[in-house]
Amino acid sequence: MNLPFSENLPINRLASVFASTSATYKFYWFLAILEIVEEGNTVIPKRKLFTRMISNSWYTVNYFYVSFGKQDLIQGAVRSILEIENLTIDESKSKINTVLENTNKIQTLEILNHFDLNVPHWFISPWFPGIRNRKSIYELSQNFDNQCIYALEKESISINPDWISYLKSNSKILKDFCYWNLSLFLQKRNPNVPDIPNKLIKSVTRSSLAKQTNDYWKPVFQELGSIECIFTGNKLIFEEKKYALDHFVPHAFVSHDLIWNLIPTDKSFNSSKSDKLPSIDKYFDKFFNLQKAAFEIVKQQNSKNKFLEEYLTILPNLDDRNEFDYTRYKESIQPLITIASNNGFVYMKD
Repeated sequence: MNLPFSENLPINRLASVFASTSATYKFYWFLAILEIVEEGNTVIPKRKLFTRMISNSWYTVNYFYVSFGKQDLIQGAVRSILEIENLTIDESKSKINTVLENTNKIQTLEILNHFDLNVPHWFISPWFPGIRNRKSIYELSQNFDNQCIYALEKESISINPDWISYLKSNSKILKDFCYWNLSLFLQKRNPNVPDIPNKLIKSVTRSSLAKQTNDYWKPVFQELGSIECIFTGNKLIFEEKKYALDHFVPHAFVSHDLIWNLIPTDKSFNSSKSDKLPSIDKYFDKFFNLQKAAFEIVKQQNSKNKFLEEYLTILPNLDDRNEFDYTRYKESIQPLITIASNNGFVYMKD
């Protein structure tokens, strides 16, 4: 991915900031700078930047359980601050920023200040090739030597006036550049985790499952009269609306709403289940039987129902031989559950 060209700025220096990274610090540091410059600030307290590093990584760590690697301290920092400040895993970004910018809790301040040891000066090291000394980079930056992007002070950074217009006018592209590199970095450390790019930002709203409910599961309800919740055994009736479509493998892990992972469950149970994992041994057979029955009903009533095509991602022979194959289905679901567990998702309690 190429950055926008500038005749007057050393864009090659900026393009190389992520060339050698062993942790996510630089990605989240640069994202924080871009956000705050967009807001009209050019002299930026470091604490505000460290706060944004935490809030920008909050959802990726706490909701999606993406691993940042053993060397990375942001992941541990986010989880510690969650407990220290008594915040929630889906806390709004604005509240996290407000809390961290105003907290007096020593533990939180120590966590934030730890990022000052390396992040601010290592980020601009491409502007000072061959110089590894923290003090030297600080001193050289204060005169904007080599047109470096900002000057370093003890408590703040000052954006180089030559860079302000470029950062503002190209903010969207620069953020995409940052997220693209962050995605590549995290995918290497999470090779079996699906859809990393969509786990970097908290979506404004979750997609509605109304079409899946009305176009796919409603005919199944009407044909069967009722559906038994595979978890509680409760009888679910369409008109009573006491059910919710549940992701068998949590949405927070798969990050999609494909029909082969969705089943109606008791609404109150679904709320308490949240993103916990179901036991394959205990629940897969019931899940499979319900899915198979639903598929056969929908296919018989409307073989062109678009949701039927979504099964092809796990059952590629379905069109040719109508094989709703138990073993293939289980071999698709079971690894997802195992990998999710390895990444920090917990199992439901029996």
